[in-house]
Amino acid sequence: MGIAKGIAAAAAVVGMLASAPAQANPATDAEKLRRLDIMLMVTGLRCRNTADNFQPDYQRFTTKHILALNGAARQLQWQLSARVGPAQAARALDKLSVTMANTYGQGHPWLSCAELKVAARSLAQAEGPAVLAEAADQLLASNGSARFAWAR
Repeated sequence: MGIAKGIAAAAAVVGMLASAPAQANPATDAEKLRRLDIMLMVTGLRCRNTADNFQPDYQRFTTKHILALNGAARQLQWQLSARVGPAQAARALDKLSVTMANTYGQGHPWLSCAELKVAARSLAQAEGPAVLAEAADQLLASNGSARFAWAR
């Protein structure tokens, strides 16, 4: 995908997210939000020495959504505690977070730094955890979502 088309595709997702009727579901969205945050953090580090450095956009994203991101981490910790017990939950969450980070260690599977910059900038302006969960569904898909495909 060319950069211009990719940026247009990322912008299309942003437009859809702005109008998406979303319902938050903390029990199922916690891992999505954690994965979205980690993906943006890791890919942001990979892109920081490029023309498409989006670290400032990622910082705005985390600042704006800190309550939702921290809430998702607490919810995920609680879910893991229910599965593996309180004594092992912190270790399980660390292991899960490292696994998530390693997934993006070589970059995003289908988004360039320029596209991720558009996504991070848009997510920094998004409102509410349900919209973030919808963005996670689209941005974390292994090869682009069906909604994303039309804009390529």
